[in-house]
Amino acid sequence: MGPNQSIKTAPSGSTSDWHTQFLLFLPQPVASIGAAGIILTQLWLVATGNFAWLNWATIVLAAGLLGDRVLHGIFPWIPADLGTAAVASVPGEIPVYWTVITVAGSAALMVAGVPALRNLFSPRQLMNASFNRWQLGNAYGAFGSVTKQRIEVIIEGTEVGAPGAPPEDDAVWHAYEFKGKPGDVRRRPPLVAPYHLRLDWLMWFLPLSGIRQRWFFALLARLLAADPAVLRLLRRDPFAGRPPRYLRVRTFRYRFASRAECRATGQYWIRTGARIVVEPVAAR
Repeated sequence: MGPNQSIKTAPSGSTSDWHTQFLLFLPQPVASIGAAGIILTQLWLVATGNFAWLNWATIVLAAGLLGDRVLHGIFPWIPADLGTAAVASVPGEIPVYWTVITVAGSAALMVAGVPALRNLFSPRQLMNASFNRWQLGNAYGAFGSVTKQRIEVIIEGTEVGAPGAPPEDDAVWHAYEFKGKPGDVRRRPPLVAPYHLRLDWLMWFLPLSGIRQRWFFALLARLLAADPAVLRLLRRDPFAGRPPRYLRVRTFRYRFASRAECRATGQYWIRTGARIVVEPVAAR
């Protein structure tokens, strides 16, 4: 799902855009060729990824660089001389005051972007950072860094125990399975596109941002209550709609199994380093 797909598909998309974006500054029809390359690349990422709003935003921007003749070829009802006719319909010359405003605004944006440009070449580059109070000329990166270990959060429940008497160490715990995120090591990683599994996405980021998130403990409370709306977000409820007595949360280090390991064990994932990060909790 998302994390592995993003790492695999992003380089090809970024490389294509890197080569075609310079064509956007050239006259037509070369600019249209560059815009078409970006649009096709982004459509491929929309079809194969699950976090596509950035791709759609890029497509909208690139579409503005398509020439009138290209748009007319795709949508015949658009006049082939739309831009020329629009310029010809403007009476007189551009007012001086408008020229002054646009030049001043452009200059201000260029000045505001200088710190972001310096940051781009800095050895201590900041990601998703702002450099002034007006939030202009920012640094943005969907994936500022990629960790070398994959930590997965596993939520487990049990029907053993009583109020005020947590289950013993030998109690049987059952894991909740999500639609996309890894859990069951024998389950083949699914392809989820273009729908975005928001809860699975949040669960992926949980080890990176810290387990003590308000939304996560709200999720645990809903699972303890067997909330039907929340259970529908999951792939499998091990208790078939019944509320568990206790929940606990463990983390594991996951990695893909090699071909030999997969053939020998039937596992797609190898997980190690079990650690309890939330001790058994019951509904209040």
